[in-house]
Amino acid sequence: MLSDTRSPRAIKLTEATPPVLISADKIQKRVRELAEQISADYSDKGDIVLIGVLKGAFIFLADLSRLLTIPRTIEFIAVSSYENGNIASGAVRLVMDVRGNIEGRHVLIVEDIVDTGHTLSYLIGILKSHGPASIRTCALLHKAERAEVDVKCDYVGFGIGDEWVVGYGLDYAEQNRTLPYIGHIVPDE
Repeated sequence: MLSDTRSPRAIKLTEATPPVLISADKIQKRVRELAEQISADYSDKGDIVLIGVLKGAFIFLADLSRLLTIPRTIEFIAVSSYENGNIASGAVRLVMDVRGNIEGRHVLIVEDIVDTGHTLSYLIGILKSHGPASIRTCALLHKAERAEVDVKCDYVGFGIGDEWVVGYGLDYAEQNRTLPYIGHIVPDE
């Protein structure tokens, strides 16, 4: 989820295809490593619930879930933190809650990117109200330097700097979401 507060009009792609920040091969290798770690950590927990945060986490969630060796169910949740297009409002609102019962179950939130931490913190609060046995988090990307809220990411694919990123589920104005790699967009300054 892109949540930079700069105006989308200030963004200009430097090339027709965004330059590669993290290659498809590196992503697939890291997703496999995460799946192995999660499978080991949850090996004695029974069926876990993977909750993908729409829209950005859908590709990551699909790849991760196929590589897990433990019983799992998949749910989705959708939130919005934008007022107009890609301008972050600072407030998070629930657009779609999970549909299945997660009470007493082990939950793993699967997120595309964590930057300020507001969205993930909000999601944890919402999901705690459903009474799960546990909640852990897994993010493909983490922008630690942008953190405004202290929220723990239990599993992280890659730490990145304060870069605008697209691909592998992440978009900019609904574009470049299906790139097989993580690319970056350079602000027009």
